[in-house]
Amino acid sequence: MSAGAGGIDPRLLEVVACPDCRSTLEVEVTDAVTTLRCTGCGLVYPVRDSIPVLLVDEATPGPRQG
Repeated sequence: MSAGAGGIDPRLLEVVACPDCRSTLEVEVTDAVTTLRCTGCGLVYPVRDSIPVLLVDEATPGPRQG
């Protein structure tokens, strides 16, 4: 397995979805902090030790779109 952006395997990103709305997730890396942002509802999920924490209770609201 090779790691992609933010240390997350790109094959994993092909199969995971937002647990809240089932939309796709995009990797965001800022200041050495990696998160996954939902393209649908905007929730931002933390990534700890290259493992996405896909729990709605752990997510934070992202910036409002539109």
